[in-house]
Amino acid sequence: MTSPAAAPQTQAPAAPVVQDLLTLPRKAPEGGRQNIVGLTREALREALIAAGTPERQAKMRVGQIWQWVYHWGVRDFAQMTNLAKDYRALLAERFEIALPEVVTRQVSEDGTRKYLLRINGGHEVETVYIPEDGRGTLCVSSQVGCTLTCSFCHTGTQKLVRNLTAAEIVGQLMVARDDLGEWPEPGAPKDETRLVSNLVLMGMGEPLYNFDSVRDAMRVVMDGEGLSLSRRRITLSTSGVVPEIARTAEEIGCLLAVSFHATTDAVRDVLVPINRRWNIQALLDALRDYPRLSNSERITFEYVMLDGVNDSDEDARRLVRLIRGIPAKINLIPFNEWPGAPYRRSSWERIESFADIIYKAGYASPIRTPRGEDIMAACGQLKSATERGRKSAAQIAAEAGI
Repeated sequence: MTSPAAAPQTQAPAAPVVQDLLTLPRKAPEGGRQNIVGLTREALREALIAAGTPERQAKMRVGQIWQWVYHWGVRDFAQMTNLAKDYRALLAERFEIALPEVVTRQVSEDGTRKYLLRINGGHEVETVYIPEDGRGTLCVSSQVGCTLTCSFCHTGTQKLVRNLTAAEIVGQLMVARDDLGEWPEPGAPKDETRLVSNLVLMGMGEPLYNFDSVRDAMRVVMDGEGLSLSRRRITLSTSGVVPEIARTAEEIGCLLAVSFHATTDAVRDVLVPINRRWNIQALLDALRDYPRLSNSERITFEYVMLDGVNDSDEDARRLVRLIRGIPAKINLIPFNEWPGAPYRRSSWERIESFADIIYKAGYASPIRTPRGEDIMAACGQLKSATERGRKSAAQIAAEAGI
């Protein structure tokens, strides 16, 4: 009598689960103008003083420039007509207002727009705009590539090249507003309609491995005298960088989402390899202590539905037990396939059964409608057209001029 064949063992990817290399932006050319996009108010004030602005005038000048750049969308200092002509000339000599370059723009049949953007060093990232009834969401990237190698995510197959600067993060929103024609016209009646009403840090990369740039960019985006997206309209999604979670609440203050995707460490170790550094229990402990946690500011648990991997009724019941006591909602994400993907999407019947168990336990469990699949813009499908290999710390430091 022959014994039944053993089930094949799933091999966890042999990839680092923490950021193990320097990811410094390319150094600006000597004598080059400083980009003011992405500078916080305090950083802009210091830059203006260093350029010769009298210290007693600096706060006023920051306010004037800020409104031109972030409220009106002006890119030419010469158009800042409430500044003296010689001061405009000084600004043009010392500073620039530079955004990422749009390489390609694709529009899906469902209205989703995907931008391939070129940034300093010739690297490329993707940004996605998703229009919905009464709102519009911009999905923003924080890194070129990613170090986490989540096995269901297309970005995870691209090696990390570097972190984005605050300018490159803010610039994605400004590029989208350019394309949508959302900047107000001076003298025109005020229009309260917001085409980009929400922003999610759910594009390429792990935002909490680029904390300082993400924090500074969000401070610019949330400023009420400029781009003016409130913190409750911004959601940061993390795979579970536990040491930075509390800091997110304290220094950024936006809503939090967690790429959860599994209910056992054995499965999550494969799907989200950072789990081998901070496991489910460590992650849940950090979430229970999240400073902004309340019924009005729930944590979103993102859960991709993979056929035969994490989609059983027992998984659903275990998920409910794990998150008990955490004000939460669970976003169920039908898997969006990409070339070479090792998984299949769960059937709709399976997804609905999973959702029903969660809903009956008292949690909201919306099923995310796939958007932009025809242009590879759906959740988990983003990837630069140009791939750059991993560099050593010494190579990156030399390129950055340090």
